[in-house]
Amino acid sequence: MDVLIIEDEPLAAEHLTALVKACDSEINIVETLDSVASAENWLKTNVHPSLIFMDVHLGDGICFEIFKRVSISSFIIFTTAYDQYALQAFKVNSVDYLLKPLNQEMLCTALDKYKSFASNETINQVTPDINKLIDAIQNKTTNYKERFVVKVGTHIRPVKVDEIACFYSMEKATYLHTKSGKNYLVDYALDKLIDLLNPENFFRISRKHIVSLNAIEDVISVGPSRIKVKIQTFQEDELVVSRDKIKPFKAWLEG
Repeated sequence: MDVLIIEDEPLAAEHLTALVKACDSEINIVETLDSVASAENWLKTNVHPSLIFMDVHLGDGICFEIFKRVSISSFIIFTTAYDQYALQAFKVNSVDYLLKPLNQEMLCTALDKYKSFASNETINQVTPDINKLIDAIQNKTTNYKERFVVKVGTHIRPVKVDEIACFYSMEKATYLHTKSGKNYLVDYALDKLIDLLNPENFFRISRKHIVSLNAIEDVISVGPSRIKVKIQTFQEDELVVSRDKIKPFKAWLEG
């Protein structure tokens, strides 16, 4: 069985590949693509595989844009880190959706579900209603966190999101850094935090850092593929935008 993976995070793509192979060693990963554009080009010039694992949010847009320009003849399993985005809609006609972080049990279950569909259904019966999904996402009202509760000694205090300059991970823990220069431990991993924060105000620039737009003092280009972000009070680590995040980061800055 041939499988195509569309995932813009290299580590996530490697993890997904390993999980798929662990579930079924005979599966052939024909290609791993990281953007709407590359997926569109590949699907226009290659025989479509039996199954596609497709991340919803890619570096250059939402995956549903692909369906507007390419008639896909594969079964689809969506992957997403955004549980607030129309998950019920995913269930209507697609094979399945998988909520990140992925694990082997959910992967194997989804593959078993695909095999059941493939043996009993036609592709037209499981192709997702893309217009319905896009409409659901565009009209979904999301309630983002407005404050975080942190411990200060024996005291507990709320920190408003407007006070936060960035979040960072260090030694397997996650911290928020305030605009006044204070650091507090929080009970969320960065993967979960990025789902709780308004994407208009916060951006994950790397595996270790999420920055607030309103706290950025300067953005410095230090090479053809290296950008540093400066937040005045943050001295704990160097804020460097990952190479694969540079293009979406610039788009985020522009608004």
